[in-house]
Amino acid sequence: MTVMTAEQIEHFLDEVFPQRMGKIESVGEMRATMRLAIDNEHLRPGPRVSGPTMMGFADVAMYVAILAQIGPESMAVTSDFNCHFLRAASGDHDIIAHAKLIKLGRRLAVGEVQIFSASDDTRPVVHVTASYALPDTLPNNA
Repeated sequence: MTVMTAEQIEHFLDEVFPQRMGKIESVGEMRATMRLAIDNEHLRPGPRVSGPTMMGFADVAMYVAILAQIGPESMAVTSDFNCHFLRAASGDHDIIAHAKLIKLGRRLAVGEVQIFSASDDTRPVVHVTASYALPDTLPNNA
């Protein structure tokens, strides 16, 4: 069961993480979907979406999936991040991140993110696995 809606998460992030990338399209049980409108600041020569852009976007998508489950917690932090670049993402289209939590424990969340070009939702351009340390202050961590 989610404890925050997409709108509530957007409002929370506006306060604590205003520099984040992307907009939340949906959140659900152990998952989140986000979209990033690609602009010149996200591009490398080619024009292709840069690796740092996609890594940062994946990190935010994972954080959003966690927030939907645990509520407004600014201190859930990335503890491990492994990124595989599968193919180039054209700078002509938005990118979409699908984050899925595999495990949500008392102190650790583990999940994966697949990023797709909006022009092809069948072949991911990036696959990420990541874990996040959760603070001891959460109610279920007592």
